[in-house]
Formats: sequence, C-alpha cells, structure tokens
Amino acid sequence: MYAIVETGGKQYRVSTGDQFNVEKLPGEVGTQVILDRVLLIGGEELKVGNPLVEGAKVKAEIIEQDKARKILVFRYKAKKNIRKRLGHRQPYTRLRVLAIEG
Repeated sequence: MYAIVETGGKQYRVSTGDQFNVEKLPGEVGTQVILDRVLLIGGEELKVGNPLVEGAKVKAEIIEQDKARKILVFRYKAKKNIRKRLGHRQPYTRLRVLAIEG
C-alpha cells in the first residue's frame, strides 16, 4: 500500500516504513505528525482524490530536525570588480511513515 501526500508545496510517494525529507515542520524528535493532504491511495484498490481523498491520513514520526548541505551562491558583475558570495542551508524534517489510513 502506498499514498501520495502533499506537504510544503511538494508531493511525495510514501509507503509504510519509508523515511523521507520534507520542508521543516514544527515539532520535536519522536513526536507524531499527521499528514492529512492525501491525493491518492494505491494498493489492491486505487483511491484518487478530487483533489483530496476524503478521510485519508498518513501518520508519521519525526526522526530528525536538521539542515541540508550548504549551497553556495556567487554573484558578480563582469568588468566591475563586484563580487558577492553567499551560502544557504535549507532546514528540513526527516519523517518515518508509521501508517496509512483511508
């Protein structure tokens, strides 16, 4: 059984036991999160939402709150001796899927 859920403006295909990274969610490590924006549930029987599946939810546990690796941004203007170097680390939440209901 699998589901397609939407969180943080992105869609993820998940199954029970999967671990995946999403945009940062509030909560401590070890707490449960319910993802209720379920677009599709697949398995023996396919349930497609319009746009969401009624009464469906995915229970997940927060495993980790961390930042991704650094991305360097370098801006410059040719022949002007203008250079600017920036770095960014995007925060994320790592989830483990406990159950798919619906």
